Amino acid sequence: MSKLLWQKQGVAVDADIQAFLAADDVILDREFIAYDIRASRAHAEGLQRIGILTQEELDGIARELDALADDLARGVFVLDERWEDMHSAIEDRLTERLGDAGKKIHTGRSRNDQVLVATRLWLKDQLDEVTSSCTAVARIALTRAGVERDVPMPGYTHLQRAVVSSAGMWWAGWAEAFIDNAQRARVTRDWLDANPLGTAAGYGVNLPLDREHTTTALGFARMQVSPPYAQLSRGKFELAALETLGSAMLDLRRIAWDLSLFTSAEFGFVALPAQYTTGSSIMPNKRNPDVIELMRAAYASVAAAKVEIEQLMSLPSGYHRDLQFGKGGLVHGFLRGLGALRLLPALLAALEWKQERMRSAIEPSMYATDLAVDLARQGLPFRDAYCEAAKPERWAEGDPATSLAARVSPGGTGDDHLHVLEARLAQITAN
Repeated sequence: MSKLLWQKQGVAVDADIQAFLAADDVILDREFIAYDIRASRAHAEGLQRIGILTQEELDGIARELDALADDLARGVFVLDERWEDMHSAIEDRLTERLGDAGKKIHTGRSRNDQVLVATRLWLKDQLDEVTSSCTAVARIALTRAGVERDVPMPGYTHLQRAVVSSAGMWWAGWAEAFIDNAQRARVTRDWLDANPLGTAAGYGVNLPLDREHTTTALGFARMQVSPPYAQLSRGKFELAALETLGSAMLDLRRIAWDLSLFTSAEFGFVALPAQYTTGSSIMPNKRNPDVIELMRAAYASVAAAKVEIEQLMSLPSGYHRDLQFGKGGLVHGFLRGLGALRLLPALLAALEWKQERMRSAIEPSMYATDLAVDLARQGLPFRDAYCEAAKPERWAEGDPATSLAARVSPGGTGDDHLHVLEARLAQITAN
């Protein structure tokens, strides 16, 4: 390992202790180092604006940071155990190439605000991906809700056949859910779009840092003003982002549950393309819906990350090394959660209904609620109408199309209000 940034003369470093301190930070930092490079360049520009760096020194730092970013993208540079973390790797590279100019890069900053700004930039990109995936799901669901508005299928409560429903109503439910999820991701991104760079270790520095410049250069909407709050926000902002991802993952989990049931032989409502299934290692007859089962499981990683970070936040004000352990949960939660969420649009676009099987599952008792409402509309008190409609002798084979067309309450099949959802989705995608 290269010389530690904080190492002082005469202080020995115990290898086992250092291994515990570093843990898997250098591996996790592979997710963030490109953002740390961007932030280092903005910080260097700010230092030049206040006279800490000359223009020549800034030009050299900018050139070497660009070269490092390019080497990273091409796989020429790999962050590994030679360094304690990404911060030391960047400073080591600059010092190796530029000498004293490279040593100046850390003036006015701490690893505390370095990791904050890199994480914040990373989270903005992650939430953009959440928004993109959710809007894609909502678009597919809205389109299919309109096309399959009148495709009958059983509606369930308590996993029991309840009323006549339609594929269109099923799709509309997920369309509105993912519109909400996309909107929440956009709002959360806007909320955490604040620049912590320049707050150093949480108490500012005795330099007139040009924080407005770094805020603009890094594309932040505003500056995070208070240095103590910058430290207090670590974990808090990550938790909010995970909760936003978790909201979408909860809906994904329920879709996966539906599809797990609907693809079973007992239901037989859905056919999945072969690429979303796998074979059994011992049973030649099997095709298993492994993709949707792992989609269903993915929420667990997001939930675990939330719990881990929340527990780490039981701290007084100021920075504490405990917070380092939140990085692993954050990365794992987003990689696993977004990995599942990215697959969902194509899966939903490709699934096929087995319409005859769905229609045959609609039985006479499922028209009882329609009968009760019709009797109430004719003047019979609803509780009496309910009792009358509960009599099996009143049940008769009905017409799903007639039942669905009569569902004229706003949002029902007869008045589905899909145009309202279309307008909401258009507003999100336009911003």
